[in-house]
Amino acid sequence: MSPPVAPPGWSRWLVPPAALSVHLSIGQAYAWSVFKPPLESALGLSGTQSALPFQLGIVMLGLSAAFGGTLVERRGPRWAMTVALVCFSSGFLLSALGAATEQYWLIVFGYGFVGGIGLGIGYISPVSTLIKWFPDRPGMATGIAIMGFGGGALIASPWSAQMLESFGSDNVGIALAFLVHGLTYAVFMLLGVVLVRVPRGTRPAAGGTAALDGPQVSARSAVRTPQFWLLWIVLTMNVTAGIGILEKAAPMITDFFADTSTPVSATAAAGFVALLSAANMAGRIGWSTTSDLIGRKNIYRVYLGVGALMYALIALLGDSSKPLFVLCALVILSFYGGGFATVPAYLKDLFGTYQVGAIHGRLLTAWSTAGVLGPLIVNWVADRQEEAGRHGSDLYGVSLIVMIGLLVVGFVANELVRPVHPRHHEPGPGTSKEDADERREQPKSV
Repeated sequence: MSPPVAPPGWSRWLVPPAALSVHLSIGQAYAWSVFKPPLESALGLSGTQSALPFQLGIVMLGLSAAFGGTLVERRGPRWAMTVALVCFSSGFLLSALGAATEQYWLIVFGYGFVGGIGLGIGYISPVSTLIKWFPDRPGMATGIAIMGFGGGALIASPWSAQMLESFGSDNVGIALAFLVHGLTYAVFMLLGVVLVRVPRGTRPAAGGTAALDGPQVSARSAVRTPQFWLLWIVLTMNVTAGIGILEKAAPMITDFFADTSTPVSATAAAGFVALLSAANMAGRIGWSTTSDLIGRKNIYRVYLGVGALMYALIALLGDSSKPLFVLCALVILSFYGGGFATVPAYLKDLFGTYQVGAIHGRLLTAWSTAGVLGPLIVNWVADRQEEAGRHGSDLYGVSLIVMIGLLVVGFVANELVRPVHPRHHEPGPGTSKEDADERREQPKSV
């Protein structure tokens, strides 16, 4: 399948809807917590066990993005979106079979492994294309692309909850819900496959800077720079802090206010998940667009520094005020989404657009790591605290302190990021062999 080149006169503003159709679909992953209580009840699972499909899905997201990034650059976004459609929808169909036959391993394999590959390939499929269409506004472009992923749960959370209410929350009802999800998302993602186009040449359709202006670094060289690994640490810390809340959102708010006079119902908890998704989505477009104005390093100072302050407020005062708890969680999730949406533009600033999709894919292994760490920390600590006889907000106190520490580590890593040394740059069209050799021989610097 060759990359679909845009015909003369094609508007670049037709590409974002294609990206959104894929990202809104695969963003359902953030609504996984809606399925956790029914699965735990129907199949006798613990909180840690019911998180496995989500955790494996995030691991596979990072691994497939890392190993498939170069292939996506070579074969184009239409091929990538088709692969994502097949894997993501098949994952739901396998999960439906697993729920119907009460084979939990099949749900873990289907949703986590197969669906996770669809998550990774689908996630990076439009990012590089949009940066090439909008090199003059990379933060806004990546915000558009990745906004849908954050907003997917906004649709999926109430939709899934209503489906479980209609079909029932036993294994048969869960199976039917998985089946409907798989078929519906296949149709929706097909819209993106049909609509997406790549730009002709390297210059954007509506003017602006050329896509290959400025220093360019290959994916192979990028992973040998300290800048890549510092950003890897920044992304891991920011994502771990956000995903821990996101995966446990529904049971977490219920536990926090279980001992109060106004406990949180299952419906209200699902609404809280939807609100978090809205904040996640708004942060992706809002904060990444802001980064075009104040710079990538400064915006990450906000994500990590203010994020740590929000966690401290929840730890100290969260169980005394629902509005405060919800507000802090919304801010944290907006930073979580903003971090995802801004990092491709951060990579473009440091490494250029030459292989930014492949570099972005490799960086998403940070997401795999965080996808395991975040839910594991929150669920494992909560399970141990429950076994010790604690309940309510006491289940999460230790986890919140750990998250604050992780954000401080990310803040320090961001402060250490410097421009990439010219020795890593690809030689331009007018660069002589002697100049390129001389540049490679220059000493390393951060």
